[in-house]
Amino acid sequence: MAMAMAFTLSSSPTIVSRVQLPPTIPAATTTSSSSGDSGSSVELVGRRRGLSACVMAALGLSLSGTGRAAILEADDDLELLDRVKKDRQKRLERQGLITSSNRETGYLQELVYKLSKVGQAIENNDFSAAADVLGPNTDWVKNVNAAFAKLSFSPEEKTEVDTFNSSLESLISSVGKSDIESSRVAFVSSASALEKWIVLTGLVGQLKGI
Repeated sequence: MAMAMAFTLSSSPTIVSRVQLPPTIPAATTTSSSSGDSGSSVELVGRRRGLSACVMAALGLSLSGTGRAAILEADDDLELLDRVKKDRQKRLERQGLITSSNRETGYLQELVYKLSKVGQAIENNDFSAAADVLGPNTDWVKNVNAAFAKLSFSPEEKTEVDTFNSSLESLISSVGKSDIESSRVAFVSSASALEKWIVLTGLVGQLKGI
């Protein structure tokens, strides 16, 4: 009876199938491995997409930086062109003013001649001749300053005018005292200031003896 039961149990297909279930576990393991590979693939794809996004962002920044640089360069070019146009316009206006200022340029030409004669007289230690050129009558000084006022525009030009007037005043005083050293210093200072002013105003071609 016991053997019959044992035979019956061992013969039962249900029991056999249950006993043989454990060997099927590797199949589940294989499925789990496939799932892991799939996860790795997803992670790799995600990384690639992230890298692509970074590359595109960097490229976008580079292009935007290049675009900004090009815009700034274009602005600089326009600013330079505008400055050149304004400078040219100022030169044309100045030239037109000089052309229409014959009386003023005549006063300045007289000044150049006077300074040349005074310089020669001082070099010869002839204060009498220098005093005669400078003269007690200083109307010519007023005329020269009228020309300065009309033809001076920039701060640099006006500074040279002030320097000239100060040096001329010292020259007249030194010549009156027959002070050779002071006369020479004052003459060089006044002549230098006048020459700088003439260059700044563009009158070099208009005056002789410069």
